[in-house]
Amino acid sequence: MDKEQAFVAMIRDNEGVIFKITTIYTDNQEDQQDLYQEIVYQLWKAFEGYRREAKPSTWMYRVALNTAIGQLKKRKKKPDAVSKGQLVINATDTDDHHMEERIKQLYGHIRQLDALEKGIILLFLEGKKYGEIAEISGLTESNVGTRLSRIKNKLKDKMVKEA
Repeated sequence: MDKEQAFVAMIRDNEGVIFKITTIYTDNQEDQQDLYQEIVYQLWKAFEGYRREAKPSTWMYRVALNTAIGQLKKRKKKPDAVSKGQLVINATDTDDHHMEERIKQLYGHIRQLDALEKGIILLFLEGKKYGEIAEISGLTESNVGTRLSRIKNKLKDKMVKEA
């Protein structure tokens, strides 16, 4: 398998990583598509240097998060309303309307976090262990634990205020 085929296979196998990050770090579909393309471009540029010391998904998270955070800093974005269609990453078929609304509220609050906090909570929600989150984010494991605790409390406080 040549370099291009290996890259395409890796992207296909881990496309969800890119989709989740683009959903959390953008407000509309156009920005999401632009960020998706930028992440794939950055992954391609870095692919030759990927040493396979980390799992492909871990490496992709790191590149994608750094790209998304870099794009946020470039855009000097004004805060605007969160569209309902962008709030839930993986919508599920459920009859529990109340639970759906709570999930939408949670993702709305996650989108209001700063760039690093978004990345940490996204990785946590993906089921990543503190060590993996530390490797991806460049923080220490204890720092990840501390920040994650603060993020959870911040989100809990916001959710309680709305209840």
